[in-house]
Amino acid sequence: MPALYPSPRTLLERYGLRAKKSWGQNFLGDPEVLEHIAALAAPAPGDRVVELGAGLGHLTARLVARGARVAAVERDRDMARVLRGELGEQIALLEADAARMDYAALARAWPQPGAEGGARVAVVGNLPYHLTSPILFSLLDQVAAVSRGVFLLQREVAERLAAPPGSRDWGILSVLLQREADVALTRIVSPRAFVPPPKVESAVLQVAFRPPADPIQDPVRFRRLVKAGFAQRRKTLRNALEAARIVEPERLAAALAAAGVDPGRRGETLTLAEWAAIDRALG
Repeated sequence: MPALYPSPRTLLERYGLRAKKSWGQNFLGDPEVLEHIAALAAPAPGDRVVELGAGLGHLTARLVARGARVAAVERDRDMARVLRGELGEQIALLEADAARMDYAALARAWPQPGAEGGARVAVVGNLPYHLTSPILFSLLDQVAAVSRGVFLLQREVAERLAAPPGSRDWGILSVLLQREADVALTRIVSPRAFVPPPKVESAVLQVAFRPPADPIQDPVRFRRLVKAGFAQRRKTLRNALEAARIVEPERLAAALAAAGVDPGRRGETLTLAEWAAIDRALG
C-alpha cells in the first residue's frame, strides 16, 4: 500500500486543500524517511501506535502496512476528511488535540494479552515547533502508558533533547526526558523531503522509555528543581533555587552539601545523577 499511496501534492489537489502555515503544516512525502520512522515506531506486527498529527496519512499508511494498530490523532477537519477518504476503517481516527491525549485510556482500549509491565502504546508524530514542549510534558506525565516515542522535530530541538549533560544544548526537557528514556537522534531530514519545504532542517528522535536509573523522592518537586535551575542560566545553582523558593535556604544548603554538589555551579552543568541526588537529599 505505501508504494501506491498518493503523494502530498496529489492528495492536496484531490481534496482541494492547501497546507496551513498557521498550523505548522509541512507534509513528509519522502518514502525512505517515512519507512525509517515507521520501522522505529512499529518494529513488529500488532504494535499499538498513536500517531499525533496524522495529516494526509503518509506515515499512517506505512504503519498500517507494517501491521500496526493505529490510532491517528488529527485536529484539522480537512486532514481528517483525507484520512477517512484514503484509509477508512483501517485506522481509528481521533479528532482531538494531540497535546491532551490520554495514553492510558488508549492502551486499555487496545488489550494486548500477555503484555508485560501493563498496557502501553508507542507514540509517533511530526511535531510542530509550538506543540513540541506541551506534547513532551504530557508524555512525561503519562510515561507508565508509553513504551517508546519516535518524533520528527526541528533539528535544533531534537539536538537539544538528545544533548549530553553540561553541553550548550543541555536544558530542562533534556534532563526530564533523559531521566525517563534513552534518547537518540537517528536521522537528519532535508527540507526537500516535505511539501511545502520548511525553512529549517528536521531530525528523527527516538525515545525508548525505561525505569529511571536514579530514584527520586518527589517527581513534582524534581521537575520544579530542574526548571528553577535552568530558569536563569547566569545565576549560580544556589541563587537560582533560592529564588524559586522551593525550600527554605538552610534546608537547600544542607541538601546541596549532602548531595556533594557545589552551590556555586550553574544548573546546566549538573548531570541526571546530581539532580536526583539533590532531590533525595531534600527528602
